[in-house]
Amino acid sequence: MIASSAVVLALALSVSAGVTQRKRGGGQLVTSCTVPNTAALTFDDGPYMYMTEIVDMLKANDAKGTFFVNGHNWGCIWEETNMQNIRYARDNGMQIASHTWHHKDLNTLTLDQLRSEMSSTNDAICKILGTKPAFMRPPFGNYNDDVLSVVGEMHQTAVTWNLDSGDSMGAEVSAQNQACDDVIAQHPQGIISLQHEVYEPSVHQVLPSYISKMKEAGYKLVTVAECLGMEPYFDGECPVSKRGDDSYAC
Repeated sequence: MIASSAVVLALALSVSAGVTQRKRGGGQLVTSCTVPNTAALTFDDGPYMYMTEIVDMLKANDAKGTFFVNGHNWGCIWEETNMQNIRYARDNGMQIASHTWHHKDLNTLTLDQLRSEMSSTNDAICKILGTKPAFMRPPFGNYNDDVLSVVGEMHQTAVTWNLDSGDSMGAEVSAQNQACDDVIAQHPQGIISLQHEVYEPSVHQVLPSYISKMKEAGYKLVTVAECLGMEPYFDGECPVSKRGDDSYAC
Protein backbone atom coordinates (compact mmCIF):
# COMPACT_ATOMS: atom_id res chain seq x y z
CA MET A 1 0.00 0.00 0.00
CA ILE A 2 1.25 3.48 -0.89
CA ALA A 3 0.88 6.21 1.71
CA SER A 4 -2.00 8.55 0.87
CA SER A 5 -1.40 12.14 -0.24
CA ALA A 6 -2.75 13.29 3.12
CA VAL A 7 -0.13 11.20 4.91
CA VAL A 8 2.65 12.49 2.69
CA LEU A 9 1.53 16.07 3.26
CA ALA A 10 1.39 15.57 7.02
CA LEU A 11 4.87 14.08 7.02
CA ALA A 12 6.18 16.99 5.00
CA LEU A 13 4.63 19.50 7.38
CA SER A 14 6.22 17.75 10.34
CA VAL A 15 9.66 18.49 8.93
CA SER A 16 9.18 22.25 9.11
CA ALA A 17 10.86 23.77 12.13
CA GLY A 18 8.40 25.34 14.53
CA VAL A 19 8.50 27.39 17.67
CA THR A 20 10.43 25.46 20.29
CA GLN A 21 8.73 26.87 23.36
CA ARG A 22 5.83 29.23 23.83
CA LYS A 23 3.23 30.03 26.42
CA ARG A 24 -0.45 30.52 25.73
CA GLY A 25 -3.31 30.60 28.19
CA GLY A 26 -0.96 30.14 31.14
CA GLY A 27 0.59 26.80 30.09
CA GLN A 28 3.83 26.08 28.32
CA LEU A 29 3.96 24.25 25.00
CA VAL A 30 7.12 22.54 23.73
CA THR A 31 7.63 21.28 20.19
CA SER A 32 11.35 20.35 20.14
CA CYS A 33 14.33 19.82 22.40
CA THR A 34 16.29 22.78 23.73
CA VAL A 35 19.43 20.92 24.85
CA PRO A 36 21.66 20.81 21.74
CA ASN A 37 22.15 17.51 19.94
CA THR A 38 19.48 15.64 21.86
CA ALA A 39 16.56 13.65 20.55
CA ALA A 40 13.56 12.37 22.49
CA LEU A 41 11.82 9.30 21.13
CA THR A 42 8.23 9.36 22.36
CA PHE A 43 5.49 6.75 22.30
CA ASP A 44 1.77 7.49 22.59
CA ASP A 45 -1.45 5.59 23.35
CA GLY A 46 -0.17 2.96 25.80
CA PRO A 47 0.26 1.30 28.14
CA TYR A 48 0.31 -1.59 25.66
CA MET A 49 1.89 -4.99 25.26
CA TYR A 50 4.97 -3.65 23.43
CA MET A 51 6.05 -1.32 26.23
CA THR A 52 8.62 -3.58 27.88
CA GLU A 53 9.97 -4.63 24.48
CA ILE A 54 10.51 -0.98 23.57
CA VAL A 55 12.21 -0.35 26.92
CA ASP A 56 14.57 -3.28 26.40
CA MET A 57 15.37 -2.19 22.85
CA LEU A 58 16.19 1.33 23.99
CA LYS A 59 18.35 0.12 26.87
CA ALA A 60 20.28 -2.22 24.57
CA ASN A 61 21.13 0.82 22.43
CA ASP A 62 22.06 3.15 25.32
CA ALA A 63 18.94 5.19 24.64
CA LYS A 64 15.93 6.42 26.58
CA GLY A 65 12.34 7.13 25.65
CA THR A 66 9.20 8.80 26.94
CA PHE A 67 5.81 7.10 27.14
CA PHE A 68 2.70 9.30 27.00
CA VAL A 69 0.06 6.99 28.45
CA ASN A 70 -3.72 7.06 28.52
CA GLY A 71 -6.00 5.97 31.31
CA HIS A 72 -8.37 4.08 29.04
CA ASN A 73 -7.66 3.93 25.32
CA TRP A 74 -6.12 0.75 23.90
CA GLY A 75 -6.24 -0.75 27.36
CA CYS A 76 -6.97 0.13 30.98
CA ILE A 77 -4.16 1.66 33.01
CA TRP A 78 -5.40 -0.21 36.11
CA GLU A 79 -4.79 -3.66 34.61
CA GLU A 80 -2.05 -5.30 36.65
CA THR A 81 0.16 -5.98 33.64
CA ASN A 82 -0.13 -2.37 32.49
CA MET A 83 0.79 -1.03 35.94
CA GLN A 84 3.77 -3.39 36.05
CA ASN A 85 4.88 -2.26 32.59
CA ILE A 86 4.68 1.40 33.56
CA ARG A 87 6.81 0.74 36.64
CA TYR A 88 9.23 -1.30 34.56
CA ALA A 89 9.67 1.57 32.12
CA ARG A 90 10.25 4.14 34.86
CA ASP A 91 12.58 1.86 36.82
CA ASN A 92 14.69 1.35 33.69
CA GLY A 93 15.28 5.03 33.08
CA MET A 94 12.33 5.87 30.83
CA GLN A 95 9.93 8.75 31.44
CA ILE A 96 6.19 8.36 32.00
CA ALA A 97 3.92 11.25 31.07
CA SER A 98 0.20 11.83 30.51
CA HIS A 99 -1.74 11.53 27.26
CA THR A 100 -5.11 12.14 29.03
CA TRP A 101 -7.69 9.56 30.09
CA HIS A 102 -9.88 8.77 27.04
CA HIS A 103 -7.75 10.26 24.19
CA LYS A 104 -10.41 12.80 23.27
CA ASP A 105 -9.89 15.87 21.09
CA LEU A 106 -9.28 18.38 23.87
CA ASN A 107 -10.34 21.29 21.67
CA THR A 108 -13.94 20.02 21.87
CA LEU A 109 -14.16 19.85 25.67
CA THR A 110 -15.33 22.25 28.36
CA LEU A 111 -12.95 23.42 31.08
CA ASP A 112 -14.39 20.93 33.56
CA GLN A 113 -14.05 18.10 31.03
CA LEU A 114 -10.46 19.12 30.35
CA ARG A 115 -9.67 19.06 34.06
CA SER A 116 -11.17 15.57 34.36
CA GLU A 117 -9.29 14.21 31.34
CA MET A 118 -5.97 15.51 32.62
CA SER A 119 -6.29 15.07 36.38
CA SER A 120 -7.60 11.50 36.14
CA THR A 121 -4.50 10.33 34.29
CA ASN A 122 -2.13 12.43 36.40
CA ASP A 123 -3.61 10.93 39.56
CA ALA A 124 -3.48 7.38 38.20
CA ILE A 125 0.21 7.76 37.26
CA CYS A 126 0.83 9.22 40.70
CA LYS A 127 -0.79 6.24 42.40
CA ILE A 128 1.17 3.78 40.26
CA LEU A 129 4.57 5.49 40.50
CA GLY A 130 4.24 7.57 43.64
CA THR A 131 4.95 10.82 41.82
CA LYS A 132 3.12 13.21 39.49
CA PRO A 133 4.06 13.60 35.81
CA ALA A 134 5.35 17.05 34.87
CA PHE A 135 4.54 16.60 31.18
CA MET A 136 1.48 15.83 29.07
CA ARG A 137 0.68 15.47 25.38
CA PRO A 138 -2.68 16.53 23.94
CA PRO A 139 -4.21 13.80 21.76
CA PHE A 140 -3.78 14.47 18.03
CA GLY A 141 -1.53 17.37 19.02
CA ASN A 142 -4.68 19.50 19.31
CA TYR A 143 -4.76 22.35 21.80
CA ASN A 144 -6.22 25.80 22.31
CA ASP A 145 -6.00 28.48 25.00
CA ASP A 146 -8.37 26.56 27.30
CA VAL A 147 -6.24 23.43 27.00
CA LEU A 148 -3.05 25.29 27.85
CA SER A 149 -4.80 27.11 30.68
CA VAL A 150 -5.63 23.77 32.33
CA VAL A 151 -2.11 22.50 31.59
CA GLY A 152 -0.92 25.52 33.56
CA GLU A 153 -3.34 24.72 36.39
CA MET A 154 -1.84 21.23 36.53
CA HIS A 155 1.70 22.72 36.68
CA GLN A 156 2.60 20.71 33.61
CA THR A 157 4.26 21.33 30.26
CA ALA A 158 2.48 20.30 27.05
CA VAL A 159 4.63 18.49 24.48
CA THR A 160 4.03 18.01 20.77
CA TRP A 161 6.75 17.13 18.25
CA ASN A 162 8.85 18.19 15.25
CA LEU A 163 9.11 14.70 13.74
CA ASP A 164 5.90 12.79 13.05
CA SER A 165 6.51 9.20 11.96
CA GLY A 166 3.03 9.10 10.45
CA ASP A 167 2.38 5.64 11.88
CA SER A 168 -1.06 6.59 13.21
CA MET A 169 -2.06 7.76 9.73
CA GLY A 170 -1.10 4.47 8.10
CA ALA A 171 2.23 5.57 6.61
CA GLU A 172 4.30 2.76 5.15
CA VAL A 173 7.59 1.91 6.86
CA SER A 174 9.48 3.53 3.98
CA ALA A 175 7.54 6.79 4.45
CA GLN A 176 8.15 6.75 8.19
CA ASN A 177 11.87 6.30 7.62
CA GLN A 178 11.88 9.07 5.03
CA ALA A 179 10.26 11.43 7.54
CA CYS A 180 13.18 10.81 9.88
CA ASP A 181 15.71 11.30 7.06
CA ASP A 182 14.11 14.61 6.09
CA VAL A 183 14.30 16.02 9.61
CA ILE A 184 17.85 14.81 10.21
CA ALA A 185 18.93 16.39 6.91
CA GLN A 186 17.98 19.77 8.40
CA HIS A 187 19.86 18.87 11.60
CA PRO A 188 17.78 20.86 14.09
CA GLN A 189 19.43 21.31 17.48
CA GLY A 190 16.92 18.88 18.95
CA ILE A 191 14.22 16.42 17.89
CA ILE A 192 11.05 15.21 19.57
CA SER A 193 9.61 12.32 17.56
CA LEU A 194 6.07 10.97 17.56
CA GLN A 195 5.46 7.23 17.40
CA HIS A 196 2.78 5.00 18.87
CA GLU A 197 3.59 1.94 20.91
CA VAL A 198 0.42 0.21 19.71
CA TYR A 199 1.49 -0.30 16.07
CA GLU A 200 3.65 -3.37 15.48
CA PRO A 201 5.58 -2.10 12.41
CA SER A 202 6.42 1.11 14.27
CA VAL A 203 7.95 -0.92 17.08
CA HIS A 204 9.74 -3.69 15.21
CA GLN A 205 10.70 -2.05 11.92
CA VAL A 206 10.73 1.72 12.35
CA LEU A 207 12.08 2.16 15.88
CA PRO A 208 15.38 0.32 15.27
CA SER A 209 15.90 2.50 12.19
CA TYR A 210 15.15 5.73 14.09
CA ILE A 211 17.58 4.78 16.84
CA SER A 212 20.34 4.05 14.34
CA LYS A 213 19.73 7.14 12.18
CA MET A 214 19.62 9.56 15.09
CA LYS A 215 22.71 8.17 16.77
CA GLU A 216 24.64 8.24 13.51
CA ALA A 217 23.60 11.90 13.09
CA GLY A 218 25.16 12.71 16.46
CA TYR A 219 22.05 12.94 18.62
CA LYS A 220 21.96 11.62 22.17
CA LEU A 221 18.70 9.76 22.75
CA VAL A 222 17.21 10.97 26.02
CA THR A 223 13.87 11.55 27.72
CA VAL A 224 11.76 14.61 26.99
CA ALA A 225 12.62 16.04 30.41
CA GLU A 226 16.34 15.56 29.79
CA CYS A 227 16.20 17.12 26.33
CA LEU A 228 14.62 20.22 27.92
CA GLY A 229 16.79 20.34 31.02
CA MET A 230 13.73 19.87 33.23
CA GLU A 231 12.47 17.42 35.85
CA PRO A 232 10.16 14.61 34.67
CA TYR A 233 7.98 14.63 37.79
CA PHE A 234 7.06 17.02 40.55
CA ASP A 235 6.33 16.60 44.22
CA GLY A 236 2.79 16.41 45.43
CA GLU A 237 0.55 14.10 47.38
CA CYS A 238 -1.12 11.34 45.41
CA PRO A 239 -4.92 11.34 45.72
CA VAL A 240 -6.94 9.01 47.84
CA SER A 241 -8.03 6.04 45.73
CA LYS A 242 -10.79 7.03 43.31
CA ARG A 243 -10.88 3.92 41.19
CA GLY A 244 -14.62 3.63 41.72
CA ASP A 245 -15.30 7.11 40.42
CA ASP A 246 -16.67 7.59 36.90
CA SER A 247 -13.62 9.62 35.89
CA TYR A 248 -11.44 6.62 36.69
CA ALA A 249 -13.62 3.93 35.14
CA CYS A 250 -12.26 1.66 32.41
